[in-house]
Amino acid sequence: MSQVKENDTVKVHYTGKLADGQVFDSSEGKDPIEFTLGQGQLIPGFEKGLIDMKLNEKKTINIPQAEAYGEPRAEMIQEVEKSQLPPEITPEVGMGLVSKGPDGQEMNLLVAEVKEDTIVVDGNHPLAGKDLIFDLEVVEIK
Repeated sequence: MSQVKENDTVKVHYTGKLADGQVFDSSEGKDPIEFTLGQGQLIPGFEKGLIDMKLNEKKTINIPQAEAYGEPRAEMIQEVEKSQLPPEITPEVGMGLVSKGPDGQEMNLLVAEVKEDTIVVDGNHPLAGKDLIFDLEVVEIK
């Protein structure tokens, strides 16, 4: 029976959870994700957890934050003048915003705090600083 190894293309059903059991993502009711290991498409701990799994095998893996989205970085948190926002936007804590850099690259931001004349935005990945748990099932190995 074949096992998952580096550079294999696999299809996987998954459910991602936080330590408290809260589900943050799942392929349940959808097609499994398909990707090639070793291309950096997914977080390192996810790929590492798949190595040596057999076809149709199910298992649960625990991914420490260092092998997931890492620690939140302070330089990703900035205070911005409200005047820099489009006039139709009324910022609220938890609201998502998209910022375009000088090179045209888009960055997703989360409003962390709203002050009188400024807002504090956080560009860290929402799962940064968190250990993750994934239930995995390998449904195809190519």
